[in-house]
Amino acid sequence: MSHKLKVVTIGGGSSYTPELLEGFIKRYHELPITELWLVDVEEGKEKLDIIFELCQRMVKKAGIPLTIYKTLNRREALKEADFVTTQLRVGQLKARELDESIPLSHGYLGQETNGAGGLFKGLRTIPVIFDIIKDVEEICPNAWIINFTNPAGMVTEAVYRHTNFKKFIGVCNIPIGMKMFITDVLKLTDKDELSIDLFGLNHMVFIKDVIVNGQSRFPELLDGVASGTLTAGSVKNIFDLPFSEGLIRSLNMLPCSYLLYYFKQKEMLAIEMGEYYKGGARAKVVQKVEKQLFELYKDPDLNIKPKELELRGGAYYSDAACEVINAIYNDKQAEHYVNIPHHGHIDNIPADWSIEVTAILGRDGAKPHPRLTHFDEKVMGLIHTIKAFEIAASKAAISGELNDALLAMNLTPLVLSDKDAEVLTREMLLAHKAHLPNFAKAIAELEKASH
Repeated sequence: MSHKLKVVTIGGGSSYTPELLEGFIKRYHELPITELWLVDVEEGKEKLDIIFELCQRMVKKAGIPLTIYKTLNRREALKEADFVTTQLRVGQLKARELDESIPLSHGYLGQETNGAGGLFKGLRTIPVIFDIIKDVEEICPNAWIINFTNPAGMVTEAVYRHTNFKKFIGVCNIPIGMKMFITDVLKLTDKDELSIDLFGLNHMVFIKDVIVNGQSRFPELLDGVASGTLTAGSVKNIFDLPFSEGLIRSLNMLPCSYLLYYFKQKEMLAIEMGEYYKGGARAKVVQKVEKQLFELYKDPDLNIKPKELELRGGAYYSDAACEVINAIYNDKQAEHYVNIPHHGHIDNIPADWSIEVTAILGRDGAKPHPRLTHFDEKVMGLIHTIKAFEIAASKAAISGELNDALLAMNLTPLVLSDKDAEVLTREMLLAHKAHLPNFAKAIAELEKASH
């Protein structure tokens, strides 16, 4: 790579960008980025301007020779890029509100990465990611794309199943949260060497071993979580309900907090319905938090990432992205938890699946950790079900066919009736019309039929 190290962040007006920059500043001694380009769309221009000014102040305070640029022209930004990070939300938070509130209005879980809401976030997002890939292939074909746009698993599946682009890695903050939780619980220090056996799909991962300085300390961790003396590292946007002792002991694994949607579906639905009737979905809370953040960001005296950012559910995403970039750039051969195709490395799942797994990262990208060659049979049924949903959703995102979207909606275990699947699909297609250009023909037919 050249002496110039250029990173392009698509979705640069995101409230998470200051965290990304903080990560780059912290690592400047080994990751000497010379240019950071923040790219956004017309809808996000006001936020981009605020973020750009804050980032300028942060760089000035750090005293490093990093130049920040902002633009609404993605192709201009991509010239000679080494890394591209994607952190976009098609339709902004208003679209998320629809993803959550429409299913809840029909008595189903409304969640932005699972079930009906996750499906529609995927349908809006995948075509945009494909457009970005086309631009990268044409303008900076050697660049890596590090994606933390949700639903990260579905997006990674779509990229490796339906494009020939190979330099794409999906990143999520859930494993980072779990790692921080383990570090706290086992009272580890920087001197301790921690390795985690994590496997599954995005937002559906399980930890089956935790190795500290070469010794497994998983039994004491599992005991603590099962007996309720600890709660498994939960994230801000999921209600902190403990899994039952029976589940943890019978699985003999640690599930991530998103598995509450499958192992505690009844309870999670009850909580969400209560919130919905009290006045709205999680997106409403996030919009408030974001509004407060941008008010803080406008302060001309603010020149660091404010603590308040951690109230958003995706805290530490950016740290994960910085670490992945660092590992590739410096050929670190380091352990990370990423969404990648496994190319047959796991012996009991189809060879063409993309998965979320502990991987070793270096100059050539990510490969599943040599220790992880087998998915635990106890959870294979659930994993197969969700992978079938992801594959169907990624096909629908590309085809724009009503029947493909219906199939995906029927395959999610969070929608329990074929009739309701039809109602939800039609209603959500119409609600998201502005951000589903691939479905223009299907939507026009639905509109005609409803008159």
